[in-house]
Amino acid sequence: MNLVHARTRDVDAVTVRPGRPLAGTVRVDGSKNAALPLLAAAASLGRAVHLSGVPASADVQRMLDLLEQAGYHVAYPVAEPGAVVITPEKQSSKAPGLSDAARIRASYYLVAPLLAAYGQAALPWPGGCQIGDRGMELHFTVYEAFGDIVLLDDTGYRVLAADQTRDKVVLALPFRSRGASIAAICRAVVAGCRLELGTPNLSPETTGVLTALRSAGWAGVPLTLTPDAITVHRPRTVSGGPLQAIASLTPDGLDADFEPALMALALTLPGTHLFADDINPGRHGNLLPQLTRLGAVIEELSPTRCRLSGPQRLNGTPVKATDIRTGSALLIAGLGARGATTVSGLDQLRRGHADLPAKLRTLGADLTDVPR
Repeated sequence: MNLVHARTRDVDAVTVRPGRPLAGTVRVDGSKNAALPLLAAAASLGRAVHLSGVPASADVQRMLDLLEQAGYHVAYPVAEPGAVVITPEKQSSKAPGLSDAARIRASYYLVAPLLAAYGQAALPWPGGCQIGDRGMELHFTVYEAFGDIVLLDDTGYRVLAADQTRDKVVLALPFRSRGASIAAICRAVVAGCRLELGTPNLSPETTGVLTALRSAGWAGVPLTLTPDAITVHRPRTVSGGPLQAIASLTPDGLDADFEPALMALALTLPGTHLFADDINPGRHGNLLPQLTRLGAVIEELSPTRCRLSGPQRLNGTPVKATDIRTGSALLIAGLGARGATTVSGLDQLRRGHADLPAKLRTLGADLTDVPR
C-alpha cells in the first residue's frame, strides 16, 4: 500500500504566483526526518509496534517498502490514517538484497533491524539529497564499538553482528552526529545492553526516538521534552534586525534543514542577513543558483557561508528543486516574486513532504499544477 496520493505522481512542477497574504489553518504532516529513524527503531524491538502520525512522503514509503522486503510485516490501520503497525515475521536464513536502499539517505538506519533479524546487514551506499559529502565513517565506528565487523567495497557495506553481546558500550562521538547517535541507540536496543554515549546529538529527531523507545518499554536515557506545538502569528511590525541562520549540531543550535527556508524568507526582510551550513557543504551549491535565477543578490563568503541584504524584489522564472529543502525554499521565494515562478523537480520535494503545494493552497496561495 502506498501512502502517497496517486494524483501527485502525475505532477512534476508547480507554478507559483504572488497573491494575497496567506491565512488559515492546515495540519502539519509528521516529520520525515523523525519518522525514518522511528520506523527503524520500532523494527529493532522484536515485537509489534504501532506508530501514528507517519507522513506520506516518498522517502518514508520507501523505508516501509524496504522493511517489508527485509521480512517485516507492515500494516496500515484503515480507521487511523497515517498509522502503521510494524511486526517482525519469521525470517529466512539469508538476509535479502535491498538494492532500492540506494535511493534514500536514511537507509543506514536499516542496519539495526537487519542485525535483529539476520545477525548481519548488507546495504548499498546511501543516496538522498546531493548536498555534499556526508560520510558514514562514524556509523562504522559505532558498530565496531559494539564488537561488530564492518566490511566495505565499492558497491556498499556489510555489518556482521558481534559473536558475544556486551553488557555495556561506552562511546564518545567526536561531534554531535544525528545519524550516528540514532545508530548507536538502535544498536543498543538490538544488543539489549547499556549504552553510555558521549557528545550525543540532542535534536528532536534523536530525543523523539528515545521517548518512543521508553514508551515502548525500553529504559533508554532519561529526558524531558516539552510539547512540540508551534503557533505562527502574523507580525505587527518588522523589527529590521538582521537574521543569522547558522546551522549547528550543538543542543540548542539551528537544525540545518531550516536554513534554506529562512534564506528565502530573509529576502523579504530588511537588514543584512548571514547564513551558514557547514554540516551539508553542498546545499548552498544547490540553492543559491536557483535563487539567483529569481533575481536574488547573494554574496558568497565561502562554499558554505553567504550574506544577503533585504528586502529584495524577485522576478518569477523557471527554477528546479534539486533537493528537498531547496524545493520548499523555492516555493517560499516564489510566493513573493513578481510574475509566475515554475518550480520543477517536485519528486525531490515529495521525498520529504507528501503534498506541500496543497497545504499552501489551503492557506490561500495561488499554485497551479504543471502535468508531466
